[in-house]
Amino acid sequence: MFPDYSRSRLKEWLLAGAITVEGGPKRPRDAVAGGETVTLEARQDIEVRAAPEPIRLDVVYEDDDLLVVNKGAGLVVHPGAGNPGGTLMNGLLHHAPQLEEVPRAGIIHRIDKDTTGLLLVAKTLPAHTALVRQLAEREISRHYLAVCNGVLTGGGTIDQPIGRHPVDRKRMSIQQSGKPAVTHFKVLERFRAFTYISVRLETGRTHQIRVHFAWRRHALVGDPVYGGRLALPKGATEPLIETLRGFKRQALHATRLAFEHPTSGETMELEVPPPADFEGLLEAMRKDAA
Repeated sequence: MFPDYSRSRLKEWLLAGAITVEGGPKRPRDAVAGGETVTLEARQDIEVRAAPEPIRLDVVYEDDDLLVVNKGAGLVVHPGAGNPGGTLMNGLLHHAPQLEEVPRAGIIHRIDKDTTGLLLVAKTLPAHTALVRQLAEREISRHYLAVCNGVLTGGGTIDQPIGRHPVDRKRMSIQQSGKPAVTHFKVLERFRAFTYISVRLETGRTHQIRVHFAWRRHALVGDPVYGGRLALPKGATEPLIETLRGFKRQALHATRLAFEHPTSGETMELEVPPPADFEGLLEAMRKDAA
């Protein structure tokens, strides 16, 4: 009856007495006969405890229901151990104070600290519910650009489950008992010892692209967690060597986002180019290949 809100939220409200049937309380398991009046007093509980901070945000789209941010490298998405402030969430709460009433300040999905690109944020509870549902049903299309080590012969699909690493709990790894994870990719450009690829996520596990390509022995260039030691290609030019040594993050950029607008139903497609350091890496590889 109230599709703007998730089942879990409705159950919380029911247990708290915010939903009544014919003016009286009910339990989740109680049956209804049909024809009763169900009343909901929606409670916009404050969900977020992070403090607003005036952090510069690159907002590429915004309306009353949502906004899309082009996140820069080095910006953490959520506060946590070691990052109590200075995060994207702190900046969002300063930019749009009403986000304190939306779960996780409206952030629908996350990207790693040193990954750049598009991130979707809901500004209202109904929009949050609709977009989370789209994400769960794999209706939000997320495309990335990446540079991996080694020369790929062609595109394909990586279908390997991902779970928490059994020893290093800060890392993820391929685990047969893990959650399903599917990554589609195609080759955009080949260099002497690297490949520029386009990646589409079917699922969205933590570190999914990074883990999948490391498992294939084609870890992303610059990945400090899954890439191992820097291996300089034999005969590389000095500009390429200098660029590789200076590239201290994974070469991964969330370039395109497509989804259905939660209010209008319009298909939204947003795209941003890679940042300057990513483009500089590609240019150095092109010159080395030439």
